[in-house]
Order: sequence, then C-alpha cells, then structure tokens
Amino acid sequence: MLFKVQYQGKKKYIKLNGASYPAFLKEAKEKFSIPPETNMYVLDDSGTEVDEEVFSDILEEKADILWTIVNVLSVSEPPIQSSCTDTLSLSSPSSDSDASLMSPKRQRIDDAFVMSPKSLHTDDSSSQAKELVKRILEQKPGGEKILAKYAMTGEMKDRARRDLVSIVVAEMFEKYGRAPPMDKRAQYALGIVTLFPSLKDPYSKKGYEHFFDIDSNEGYIAWKIKNTQRELSNGGTNGGRRRSSHTTGSSGPNLEREVTKVQQLEGDQCREAISLLKHSTDNEQIFMKMRETFQHRQKLIHDPEQCSTVLAVFPRFLDTKGLVAQDFDLLFGAETSSKLLEKWDFLKTKVIEQAKNISKTPLLDHLIQSAEENTDEDDEVPGWDSDMASLLLLVYLLPPPPSGKKGAVKISTREAVDHVVKFHKSCRSLQEHSGPNQRRQPYILAVGMTRKHIHEFYIALDGDLLPCKGKSSLSAFDELFKAHYVFGISYDQALNGMYTFVQTTIYNIDVGHSHETPRVKDLRAKLLN
Repeated sequence: MLFKVQYQGKKKYIKLNGASYPAFLKEAKEKFSIPPETNMYVLDDSGTEVDEEVFSDILEEKADILWTIVNVLSVSEPPIQSSCTDTLSLSSPSSDSDASLMSPKRQRIDDAFVMSPKSLHTDDSSSQAKELVKRILEQKPGGEKILAKYAMTGEMKDRARRDLVSIVVAEMFEKYGRAPPMDKRAQYALGIVTLFPSLKDPYSKKGYEHFFDIDSNEGYIAWKIKNTQRELSNGGTNGGRRRSSHTTGSSGPNLEREVTKVQQLEGDQCREAISLLKHSTDNEQIFMKMRETFQHRQKLIHDPEQCSTVLAVFPRFLDTKGLVAQDFDLLFGAETSSKLLEKWDFLKTKVIEQAKNISKTPLLDHLIQSAEENTDEDDEVPGWDSDMASLLLLVYLLPPPPSGKKGAVKISTREAVDHVVKFHKSCRSLQEHSGPNQRRQPYILAVGMTRKHIHEFYIALDGDLLPCKGKSSLSAFDELFKAHYVFGISYDQALNGMYTFVQTTIYNIDVGHSHETPRVKDLRAKLLN
C-alpha cells in the first residue's frame, strides 16, 4: 500500500504492507530521516489531527489522501534552543511561518496553540492566499504597520481590521475592476485568516466567512465592496440605504422543535392536567404535570392564534420558580442548559479586554469598572455587579444594527442596555412593569436597594412578571435567554447580535444554521483564539 506523505513542505511516497498507524509513523520517520524518539502527530488533508483509533477508517474513505506529519513540541521546552534541524522552530524568522507574526512572549505562552492542527496551513491554496495578502500589505501604505502591530501583540483591533479590509478591497478593485470575482473575494478572505490566525472563526465551516461568505455574499469584504461601489456610483458620496438585516425562520427561538424525551399527556388526560395545574399548590406535582404537558404547551406557543394565551393556560409560570429552566432542559438537555454558567468565568475577562478597545463613553467606562469590580461604593449611581456589567458589555461589542426599514427608529447602545435589564427600587410598586401595554420582548427586572445588591429577579414578559429561580445576575440572564425559547419569542431587534452570539457561541444552539453577522463571528474569533 502506497502512502503520500509530506513533512515540512517535502513530499514523499512510503510503502507499507498494511494500515498500521505505528508502522506508518515509523516508516515516515525513516523516510524523512527523523530521529525515532521524536514525538509526532498526523494530519489529514483538511488539517485535522488523526489518532490511531480513526486512522484506518479515514484511509478506507480517502485512499489517496496526502498525510502530513508534524512534530510535537513540549510547551516547557524553549523552541529556540532546539538542536534538531527537523523540529519546527517558532523563533526562526520565516515568511512561511505564522509564528513570524507573533511576539516572543506570545510564542512562549502559546506554543501549544501555534503547533495545533488548526493553526497549520498545509493546503497549497491557504499558503498561496496567505502570501498574496502578505505581499499586498508589504507594498501598500499602512500595511507594514498592520503586520508589525500584529507581530507585537498577536491580535488585531477593530480599527486595524477595517484598514486591512480597505487595503485588500482597494487591491481587488485595481486588479479586477468594480466587480471582483467571487472566488477571488474568498481567496483574499482565506489569506487574511491564514496570515492572521487570531481572526479565524473556530465555529464556522471555513473560518473566514465573517470576511467573505460566498454563499450569501456577506462579510467585511462584501460590505466594503458594496460601499465602495456605492460611493463610486454617487460620485464619491456615501449615498443609499443599507438593506434590512437578514432573518431566518429555520433556527433560533421561533423554530418549533420535536419533543420526544418524556411521556406526554394527550386528549382528556392533558386537559385534566391543565385544570389541575391551575389549582394545585403541591410543588412536586406542579413540576411533574408541567413536564407531562410540555408538548401541548409547545404547540400552543407556536400557534400564531393562540401563543398569547400561554400564561393564561399555564399560570404556574407566574408563581413557581424553575419552570422556565425545566422547559428549556426538555428542549435541549441539561448539558446545553448549563453552558452559560460553566463558560462565563472563562469568557468574562476576554469580554472586558475587548470592551476596553471601544471608543469610551461614560456609561461604557462605568460598566468596565463595575465588571472589574473597581467601582466606588459611594458612587452616586452604583454600578451593577461584575457578572451583569460584563454581560452588558456584549451590547457594546455587538451594538444595535442600523435601521433598515423606513420609519423605524435606531436606538442607541445605551438605550439597548435597558432592553436587557431594568433596575427597580424595592420600596416601589411593581405595577409599572406589568399590565397589557408592556412590550412582548422579555427583559430582566432587578429588584433591590441598589444595582449591586439585588434581592429578587423577574423576567418581564407581556405585562407579566415571572420570578427567577436563581439569585445571581448571571442565572437571571440565563433564564432571560431561555425564556425566548420556552415561549417562542424572537430576539429584540436591537439585541439580535448579542443574543445570536450567546446562542451560538455559548449555548452552541443551531450552530451553522443561524444567520450570524460578521461582527458576531469576529467577536467569537477574538474571544476563542
């Protein structure tokens, strides 16, 4: 059996009698004169690491695959001291190495990341695209500054990313005219994320769709091309309206999902359970009957003519804590249900750091201080606790979209924050947040003496207040997000970017099926790379 193998750019054939993973590695080391004790791993033609367990399976599916073997460098071993000439050195300056764009400090910390399969661009098209973008930046004004800054920090700020896209699009217009071919747009997008790995979106299929998605013709490059075309058509002025944001009914909270996880009541038994629920005071019985009528409730919620009656039919939501969480668990399972509480500690610090790169306003600065727990207790307007403040920073990182419909009013980011949570002094009546005139999109009502000292959280929904089970601001936001799915309510238009980010990046719901703006994908790349 013949295997086509490459190592550090060199390609050779090796011949084996079988498909043994250990024998394959042993023969490959001999063929490329690699010391036998060197630790190696194997990548398939997509750059995915392959272990011994799946090696033979992949070989059966793709017999003509080009295998890549890669050294495993210990994080504790300084690469610059390596005496092995065949070991990839992160410190050696090379135009073909992504590491050449990283600072020495980041190299030492992130050796494991740089050597991971995701960061190795073995495909010829990736290498060509990378060199294409690199040459453009080296030749165009401002390009060298972008390369140097990235080499120092290993990351790219929004301003630099906008400059990068402008340079690339200008080059496309010079070379291909006012309508660059779609495949060329994709090539430049691939080159960008290959040259700057921290810009790659780990959740998207190709990693560069937030720069250009060939299927929808969206992304930063597409936007810049359209804006430039519009400016040229209007004599250099930025005329015209942006189209309204794309929406889809095939994902998100509006999608009716199959329910097959628990025994469900039907017909007369279901009606009897609903009647019993309206009068029962037994907490255990309430939760059991709510589970058994879940399927009926979901059909009610997704019926346009009856969805507004769900709280009248199931009033226990108004006085029994934990029912929203139970319904969400039935929709997605306990593993998905717990993701926000598990992930937020990891993400919070990165969200705060990204927020510091935004143009400062007094409220934004106040939120950052609250998120870092640096506020003064004697402040005239006490800030939210750290978790709530950091969650609200997502609204600034993913601000309300520009209005796309005639007559629609674009709200400010500050106003959008109030669409997530409102503070209510505990000595005042709650009636102002209830009643038939209240809007449908849910928000958190935080009741307490100060924003930092809340003793009760509610979800305000359709003029009703649903008590939250959790006592923390993070658990209250968790229930707010879940309420959208439990009651089939679309996201507030001003918060669509923020909620979509939480949906796909944190809860991993409908990943690959939900429409995400380039901003959402870009923020995910910054936080997860």
